[in-house]
Amino acid sequence: MHNGTTITQFIIEEQRRIAGATGDFTSLLNDIVTACKVISHYVNHGALVGVLGSAGSENIQGETQKKLDILSNEVFIKSNEWAGHLAAMASEEMDEIYPIPAGKPRGKYLLTFDPLDGSSNIDVNVSVGTIFSILRCAGSCQHPSEQDFLQAGTQQVAAGYALYGPSTMMVLTSGNGVNGFTLDQNIGEFILTHPRMQIPADTREFAINVSNMRFWEPPVRRYVQECLDGKEGPRGDDFNMRWIASMVAEVHRILTRGGVFMYPMDSKMKAKDLGGKLRLLYEANPMSFIVEQAGGGSITGTSRIMELQPESLHQRVPVILGSRNEVERILAYHREG
Repeated sequence: MHNGTTITQFIIEEQRRIAGATGDFTSLLNDIVTACKVISHYVNHGALVGVLGSAGSENIQGETQKKLDILSNEVFIKSNEWAGHLAAMASEEMDEIYPIPAGKPRGKYLLTFDPLDGSSNIDVNVSVGTIFSILRCAGSCQHPSEQDFLQAGTQQVAAGYALYGPSTMMVLTSGNGVNGFTLDQNIGEFILTHPRMQIPADTREFAINVSNMRFWEPPVRRYVQECLDGKEGPRGDDFNMRWIASMVAEVHRILTRGGVFMYPMDSKMKAKDLGGKLRLLYEANPMSFIVEQAGGGSITGTSRIMELQPESLHQRVPVILGSRNEVERILAYHREG
């Protein structure tokens, strides 16, 4: 018998504090939680149920889609299209928005998601996750368009991620701090295990793909070099480096013990006319919301990610997030030029 708070209890109690809450939002989050439980099952049993490997198709970014990417995308759609809370969905795995089908009730929210972030790691059994963001449908909820999704990150109603690791966790914010829940496999419920998560303001740990160093802009190169120079360098301290190449796992580590994660702009991306590596609507905005709510910072290098006005559904941005004092140092280096 567990005596912890379940995620459903937690969400309902949060909503009770909001005047005029209808229960719609609570039910929507419940459907998202259900989808993540199903994906967790597939991830945990991957090869046993024949869902690993490549599906032989590509998504809009030209990346090979894994079977599990496509399956996770379908799970999210099926879990969320029927209940009447959403007007439409947008996914990293779909070229265009997915309006709620005719004949099904439409609601006042929009959902964006990356159904399986870090999926290039799935075949080597490294942690992957799901990222999601909830927006209000400001336009015509009966006839939603791509334009309705192009809202700044500051407009998010809620954001969260599920991490499918040694244990399955759900981390959630609705603008009132960040809370972490762990899936109790015995009862099939997420239980509150990490209340009020806070990112330490200082850190001696950074995560970046150093193989791209020669392509970075000078401010990032300067920051990383200072970290690498350690005690003898200008920072006067030794730093640890991490790189998992799974954003959910990286952000989760930072939420748990601090650190800074960087996927900065580089000359390779510029040459391909890419605005960055990570997607603003499916990855950067929801993760920025979580990180800021936990006391951290999140920037492109020169500006706050959550204040960007999205221009397209699959827009990419550079991302630098984590412990506030390190993020502010990197911002200062960019401003110095």
